[in-house]
Amino acid sequence: QVQLVESGGGLAQAGGSLRLSCAASGRTFSTRAMGWFRQAPGKEREFVSGIGRSSFVIRYADSVKGRFTISRDNAKNMVYLQMNSLKFEDTAVYYCVADTTSPWASPEGWGYWGQGTQVTVSS
Repeated sequence: QVQLVESGGGLAQAGGSLRLSCAASGRTFSTRAMGWFRQAPGKEREFVSGIGRSSFVIRYADSVKGRFTISRDNAKNMVYLQMNSLKFEDTAVYYCVADTTSPWASPEGWGYWGQGTQVTVSS
């Protein structure tokens, strides 16, 4: 069992930055892949980014490449998403996810989900 708690969401202007954090507790965090999904109003959940157990494998959705950076600190059981150059289209609830061996972009494959944190970008 793993519990995930997101923080760092809020309001930003277009072009601004936010940093999301996800604190993991329960089962060992360092051996698991971690990632972020988001869901905008009226849309399905969308893969944003994922990071492997040792941070050697990292993936980003095309829509955020060059703007977002995922990282993790296994000693602190934390994963982060640095979001720069925010766009109105980034407005969504962002979910931290953990523990998958299936393709990362498939939400069904992730075993643990946080409650989400709202990110709102004004245009």
